[in-house]
Amino acid sequence: MKKIATSLLLVLVFIGCQQGVTKTDITKLNGYWEIEKVVRPQGEDKVYGINESFDYFQVDTAGIGIRQKVMPQLNGRFLTNDTHEDVRVKWRQNKTYIDYKTGYAKWSEEIVKLTDTELVLKNDQDKEYHYKKTEKIDLLGDGKTNP
Repeated sequence: MKKIATSLLLVLVFIGCQQGVTKTDITKLNGYWEIEKVVRPQGEDKVYGINESFDYFQVDTAGIGIRQKVMPQLNGRFLTNDTHEDVRVKWRQNKTYIDYKTGYAKWSEEIVKLTDTELVLKNDQDKEYHYKKTEKIDLLGDGKTNP
């Protein structure tokens, strides 16, 4: 009986120590994210090698902001257009979601994991999108600071 109680206590402690995304974590979304792979519910992974575009997030401490596709250039700058998605981070049923909105559509993705270097999002089809944080690429090495 003592072993069962000890085992149950350990399980509860383990579950209690698992933390979801908190409000203070939200600004970790800010920056450039490069997709590494998509995990499909059937178990097939699609691994990405070289990416021509990154996802750029800019959100405030309230979780309101934008996501925009950007294309890195060799000089450390990015090509972009004026198209972006409005984003709002929400908490529902003990989970954290990013609600997206454009002039044409609305959708949500669950934030499964968010750290300083890793982002995992899950859509309504149970596909998981795994991203790594990335930086500007400056292969020209001209020493200039690029915005």
